[in-house]
Amino acid sequence: MTREIFLVAYEGKEGDSGLLDYAITRAKRDQARLLLVHILEWSPYKFLTPQEIEERHARRKQEMARAQAAILDPALARVTAAGISGEGRIRYGNVVELVADTAREAGAAMIFVGRAGTQSVAARIFGSVPIGLAQIAPVPTVIVP
Repeated sequence: MTREIFLVAYEGKEGDSGLLDYAITRAKRDQARLLLVHILEWSPYKFLTPQEIEERHARRKQEMARAQAAILDPALARVTAAGISGEGRIRYGNVVELVADTAREAGAAMIFVGRAGTQSVAARIFGSVPIGLAQIAPVPTVIVP
C-alpha cells in the first residue's frame, strides 16, 4: 500500500513550527509521508560573464548546503522523532511555481504552506506565496496560520 504524500512548503523561519506541527499531526492522522520543500529564490541573469556564472554556481552550492544543515535537517529530525516518514528537497527559482511543480512531480495529495507574515506593498501588489499556490496548485492547498 502506497502512502499519500503531503508536501510542506517550508521556509524554516520563526513561526514555521506551527506549520510543521500541523503537517506532522495531519500526516499521523492520515498515515501519510511528508515531503518538505525549501525554495531558495534565484533569478537567472542572462547578462553575466562565464566567470560570474561560475561564481554564482559556487555560491549556490554553499547556500544549498547551509539551507540543508540549518533548515531542512532540523525539520526532518522533528518529523522522524514524531514517527513520520519524511524527506526534504531544496530547489532554486520561483517559490510558487517550484512548490506546485514539486507537488505534481511527487504525486502529492496536499500542500501545506504557512501564511505569509508580510504586509508589504510588494506582497499586496504581486501576491504572496499562499495566494499564488491557491491559484496554481495541482492539489488542495492548506494555509496554516
